[in-house]
Amino acid sequence: MKQTAFAEVIESSLHSFTAQSWQWDTFASFGSLVQIDASSKKIFAIVHQVQTGSMDPNRSPFVYQKTEEELLAEQPQIFSFLKTTFSCLILGYQEKGTIHYTISPEPPKIHAFISPMDKDTLKTFFFHDTYLHTLFSFSHQICNIDELLLALFKQQKELGILNKSKLHEMIETFSLLTDNDYRRLKLFLARVQSIT
Repeated sequence: MKQTAFAEVIESSLHSFTAQSWQWDTFASFGSLVQIDASSKKIFAIVHQVQTGSMDPNRSPFVYQKTEEELLAEQPQIFSFLKTTFSCLILGYQEKGTIHYTISPEPPKIHAFISPMDKDTLKTFFFHDTYLHTLFSFSHQICNIDELLLALFKQQKELGILNKSKLHEMIETFSLLTDNDYRRLKLFLARVQSIT
């Protein structure tokens, strides 16, 4: 087991999977990229939904009007019924050192371990904006794809790879993938300004 693993697959298909965190308070951030090490390949996916709730369908969290610290001291057992799950869309996979920006030929295995992508792999993955094509093919499954893109742009800025040239290239691809929707592009650009 890798030390960086923090969750495992509980539902799986060719294009997406749902995972459960080992600890209810360990979250995969919205827009973050995670990986699954599958025998001969690594599968890369983006987190597009995160949810925390009860493990028991007959037991719902109850409001106590107390802080988390107070509840941990007085009723620590209530936290043992909580779980955090997150949903991911597969953006590509790496096989024999080559990244393929397409869904994997087979779905991730149930109980496969999930880790965050390391910085070097993220930089390599983000080198081409081809992943945007794959992401947009899932737009009907994403609550708000523009929010997800902003989270991706922010990640790239934090990695130090979002220069003007790269940003221009990504915006051009965004424009093409949205059928040159001028109004949407204008609003999106205004929001991109706040993170670059």
